[in-house]
Amino acid sequence: MNVTLKGQEVELKGTQPKIGEKAPDFNMLDLSDEVVTLSGLKGKPVIISVVPDIDTGICALQTTRFNHEAADVTDINFVTVSNNTKEELANWCSAKGVDMTMLRDEDGKFGEAYGLLIPEINRLARTIIVVDQDGVINYMEIVPEVSSEPNYGVALKAAKELI
Repeated sequence: MNVTLKGQEVELKGTQPKIGEKAPDFNMLDLSDEVVTLSGLKGKPVIISVVPDIDTGICALQTTRFNHEAADVTDINFVTVSNNTKEELANWCSAKGVDMTMLRDEDGKFGEAYGLLIPEINRLARTIIVVDQDGVINYMEIVPEVSSEPNYGVALKAAKELI
């Protein structure tokens, strides 16, 4: 699959899972160095917000938006995935007052399993994935232009319909 990065076409490495398929499990560390797995989040719908680089404007907007939603909607697990370092994520969260679950894909295994790695910049493609209580993908948007925002409303609606 291809997306654009500031208008230039780039190819995502790997194969992306499809709606209706079981989401690949993941095993990533949060900011407290606790292991978080998708299978450990079962029982509630999950919104996985994937951002290329937390220190850029659109990624900041996306993460802040879902952090606000997470405070209001307790029946959904919200996680942000980035391949930023622990320090970069912790510093950004501290500066912005964000307290949602931040996961780091420093080894690239999430990006590989979900087919979301952009090899040219070694960053993840901007993506929103909604997974139901049983681990099945209910909604997925790989944003066609990496520097554009995702459709928050559609993703939130998809997740809320699973409650």
